[in-house]
Amino acid sequence: MNSLSIKNLSKTYENGTQAIDHLSLEISNGMFGLLGPNGAGKSTLMRTIAALQEPTSGIIEFNGINILENPMFIRQNLGYLPQEFGVYPKISAYRLLDHLAILKGIFNKKERHDQILYLLQQTNLLQHKDKAVHSFSGGMRQRFGIAQALLGNPKIIIVDEPTAGLDPEERNRFNNLLSEIGESIIVILSTHIVEDVRDLCTKMAIISNGKLILEGNPNEAIDSLKEKIWSKAIHKNELKEYQKHFNIISSHLNSGKINIHVFSNQQPDSGFELTSPDLSDVYFNILSQNQLKN
Repeated sequence: MNSLSIKNLSKTYENGTQAIDHLSLEISNGMFGLLGPNGAGKSTLMRTIAALQEPTSGIIEFNGINILENPMFIRQNLGYLPQEFGVYPKISAYRLLDHLAILKGIFNKKERHDQILYLLQQTNLLQHKDKAVHSFSGGMRQRFGIAQALLGNPKIIIVDEPTAGLDPEERNRFNNLLSEIGESIIVILSTHIVEDVRDLCTKMAIISNGKLILEGNPNEAIDSLKEKIWSKAIHKNELKEYQKHFNIISSHLNSGKINIHVFSNQQPDSGFELTSPDLSDVYFNILSQNQLKN
């Protein structure tokens, strides 16, 4: 069983921006979802775990080893798919994986060859092994990104906003791949797409302004909102008035009207109907509560 322990981590940039604020997390094997709005500090946290930058203070331990003191240890055990994954032009998928495998220290030619073919097959790219990666579709490129992240049999994988911009079919295929990978190692899924965490992860955390504001099991978090989420369809021009009187946690257009969700222990007024909560309600409710505190 692998373990990642983050203790009281903070990161302040030279311009004074505090991207991570005394954050602590315990992560073990399986899919772990890291949710938060853009600018919440997710990418900063991922880069710090990957030893691509140093924190201002705090400790990160992987399998009992302090990786801030021993950054090579995490690099040897890590697969990383950043939000922006650049590729060399006019280089085939096979040749690029071969190059990256050498950079990861896989010097035995047969071992590289066997591992590359296995990973291309696992990511459903074997038939495209001789095509230039820069010509791949968005979904194919993301699957190639997972293939390169899996080189060297890592014990922890970080994927940062992996399904942003993918069509529903590619997103589903990519999520199935992640789910298979996450059975025996740590996979940290950093995203602002709530559905990906709901579908894939047994544990999650929500961060905002660099702070941890919720940690736990997605289903348990959803259960905590049972009989507390009320919905109502209103006209667009009524939204501001409703915002004055009710704790609206989210709103979305539906058939020309706005459907609002309100958090309340009792029926807000006669026009509201009780609705079954989902992870989006958990997410927006906790963010709303956090904004009120600040």
